[in-house]
Amino acid sequence: MIKKSGKILSCACPSLLSNMTVQYLKRKDMKEDRISQLPDDLISQILSHLPTKDAVQTSVLSTRWTSLWLWLPRLELSSWNIPDYNAMRSSGDRFFDSNRVTSIDVLKLSIVSGEYRNIVNDVSYLTSWIAAAIKRRIQHLEVKREPYNSTYLYEIPLSLYNCDRLVSLKLERAALASAEFVSLPCLKTMHLRNNRFPNETTFEALVSCCPVLEELEIFDFFDLLKVYRVHSQSLKRFAFRRLRSKKFYFVPGLVIDAPRLCGLEILDRVSNIWNIIITNSLGSIAKLHITLSFGLGVDNEESDSSWSSRIRSFLSKISRVMDMTISAETFKVIHQYSKLEPLPPFGYMTRLCLRLRTSEVKWLPTFLESCPNLKSLVLERDDSMLRGSEHLPCEEMNQISFASVPECLRSSLEFVVFEFLGAVADFKLGKYFLENSAVLKKLTLLSYSYNATKAELFKKFLRLPRRSHKCEVVTI
Repeated sequence: MIKKSGKILSCACPSLLSNMTVQYLKRKDMKEDRISQLPDDLISQILSHLPTKDAVQTSVLSTRWTSLWLWLPRLELSSWNIPDYNAMRSSGDRFFDSNRVTSIDVLKLSIVSGEYRNIVNDVSYLTSWIAAAIKRRIQHLEVKREPYNSTYLYEIPLSLYNCDRLVSLKLERAALASAEFVSLPCLKTMHLRNNRFPNETTFEALVSCCPVLEELEIFDFFDLLKVYRVHSQSLKRFAFRRLRSKKFYFVPGLVIDAPRLCGLEILDRVSNIWNIIITNSLGSIAKLHITLSFGLGVDNEESDSSWSSRIRSFLSKISRVMDMTISAETFKVIHQYSKLEPLPPFGYMTRLCLRLRTSEVKWLPTFLESCPNLKSLVLERDDSMLRGSEHLPCEEMNQISFASVPECLRSSLEFVVFEFLGAVADFKLGKYFLENSAVLKKLTLLSYSYNATKAELFKKFLRLPRRSHKCEVVTI
């Protein structure tokens, strides 16, 4: 902290510090420039609490301040904040050409090609900047590039694979070189979005040679590998997202071997069940978010018994999960499987978030039968059916019924949340929970619009008999 005119100026308030510093130095009636009398290292410490753009702007205040920002241990440049390409390049080149900084804590670059329409092909400077940052023993490296469909990738220097201080690595639209040796002893977080790997060995080594890696995120579009092998003894959270594939005849597989995994998100709309292998069962503390179609609706030569066997193996690996989020596609697959074989018990599950279509609400009790200890249930509507679900044919509405009462409703379910569209099915669903849940504490109706019909149905909700006298009905 610095005293100025009897007041304390805290470094914990960057925006206030920036404005006060600039205004203080620009005062025409100022007889003495006290801040400029401070040592360079202390002024650099003050500037380190400011955004890079503001720190660079202080260089115009006086000759003394021209190069002080080059002492900063971090550089954050964004095309949103610096729309002039030459100014952005100049700032980065000047920073890395300087010998003032011997180590860098953070390099964060956000380059949106739309902001630099005339130079989208020029990405070589990113490679040189990253190489310079690695020489200065970077700790946090993040490079974000858009749009996703750009064919120009920047190359990652080989020295990245042996960065002994790197803690966080986030790369987007990068071309990684083939690696014979990888050593990233401090890396804990790695996000890889739409990058190009030369071979499977490089990707596998990049993951397995990080002994303290805890968080891994992969967003895949190129589909250049035959299989993504995730082998890690330390990994705790893993997210894999693939919304579409560039190859219609082949979709890369995914193998997950991470015994300490406690959080898994798979959003994959193109893989079949045989493309995904989980070698270890997820533990009881795991949190799972899954969007998988398992090839449902895709013509293939696999028999029903073979398909069921693969589904059974997958479900058994996730049966100990405590917190699960299931998409509409996955819920439909699970229902189809339940027609062939009984579902495995999800005895550890206490929270379930389920996205489903109105016409599929009738399948809910069957799945809940496998969740005997469920405490919290959140029901969301599938986005693609959100509007149409209000206008299902009357015959289909009347067919929605609930013949059974699962064990969780009789003994453990305490909280229910679902989207209320004002349809008959919504009323039936709410009535079902109120009349059959013995320990229900709160039923929450989510309503994103309000009309007379919904208001009338909500009044009926309030008058419905409740098995649990402590149950509260609210609308949001």
